Amino acid sequence: MILEDLYRLLRDDHVQAQGIVDTLTLPLVVLDENLRVVNVSNAFIHTFKMERDAVLGRSLFSLGNGEWDIEDLRKLIADVIPKAASVAGYEVTHDFPRSGRRTFLVDARRLVHPDNNSTNILVLFDDVTESNRHEAEKDFILSETRHRMKNLFSVVRAIAMQTETKESTAEEYRDAFLGRLNVALRTHDLAPGTKNADFAAVLESAVIAADAERIRFQAGPSAELSSSRVLPVSMIFHELTTNALKYGALSVPEGEVVVSWRVETVDGERGMLVCEWREENGPAPQPPSRRGYGTELVVGTAKHLGGSAELKFEPEGLVAVVKLPI
Repeated sequence: MILEDLYRLLRDDHVQAQGIVDTLTLPLVVLDENLRVVNVSNAFIHTFKMERDAVLGRSLFSLGNGEWDIEDLRKLIADVIPKAASVAGYEVTHDFPRSGRRTFLVDARRLVHPDNNSTNILVLFDDVTESNRHEAEKDFILSETRHRMKNLFSVVRAIAMQTETKESTAEEYRDAFLGRLNVALRTHDLAPGTKNADFAAVLESAVIAADAERIRFQAGPSAELSSSRVLPVSMIFHELTTNALKYGALSVPEGEVVVSWRVETVDGERGMLVCEWREENGPAPQPPSRRGYGTELVVGTAKHLGGSAELKFEPEGLVAVVKLPI
């Protein structure tokens, strides 16, 4: 029921005013010309946690311990009385000792009875505190989603730009791009938001993304990576896995890879995660004639993270020692 409907009903002598007032689900007060409360709805009593006897006959602005002496509300009613106007959707936010900070939309209208020509004022309060909160949360979620989508598109673009095209077929480029993209997508599950990720989980995710088998982990101490490091570290080990599948130990049935790690202390303070990637029983690796994209990715990314990566092309197989600060 809107205030316009209530206004018409209360002017009808055949309708009991109190029954209408108590039927309303929105808080309502009826004020006389001196702004004293002559009627109040049950919804008002419940919403603002007040006793009916402590409300009736008192000035609206003296209710409670003066908590209703609200400047915005005074301004609203001051506009209604002299102009005999109606006001709808006037927003008021206030801290109430009993019910906390509330935001409500106020509708106000003068009520003129034909019999005595008295001028009462109906004031209806629509509490929108929760709906406003939900709206703010929705806006925040949408904003955060847009932000994350922009970040994801930036990652996709970077992967596309950095995936080597020289001497690659379209199919090879596609496979390389989709493999790296798969790693990027999996990292979102490992470290959502600002959460850290377990290093062992990052290793396993990078291997699974490359669809590789025969990689054996020799579990080391627990170590965590910050969320900002999860993707680049995943890319390092995904690149090592991909190269092992194409050219290294995993390219032959009897080959395997052993991965181990430890934590070292540098300068007596900073922890350094040292991970060794050792390929065994595969073809003897040939040192590249030039520093290709894969080497650049592994070495450059580790350096960018404040660590280092060393690739050793030993007769038994490639050994990569990756050091990362933690």
